[in-house]
Amino acid sequence: MAKKVIIYGKVQGVGFRNFIYRNALRYNIKGYVKNNPDGTVEAVFEGNQMDIYNIIELCKRGPERARVDKIDEIEIKDQKYKDFKIIY
Repeated sequence: MAKKVIIYGKVQGVGFRNFIYRNALRYNIKGYVKNNPDGTVEAVFEGNQMDIYNIIELCKRGPERARVDKIDEIEIKDQKYKDFKIIY
């Protein structure tokens, strides 16, 4: 299973990518996370359904200094990522 998420709010400059990266490793999720020029954070999660659900629930809260206003979830085709990366 794979999902692309776009996270809106105060999500850049607060450690959000690192937060997602650490939790992706914890849940054995593959894919990536990156900042978008419009101030959102984008992530692709590949893994089992429950692990993806869990990481999206964590994204709804975010790290301590973040403020999450909204998350868009889009189901996508698996891309067969080998690991999880932060894209800079």
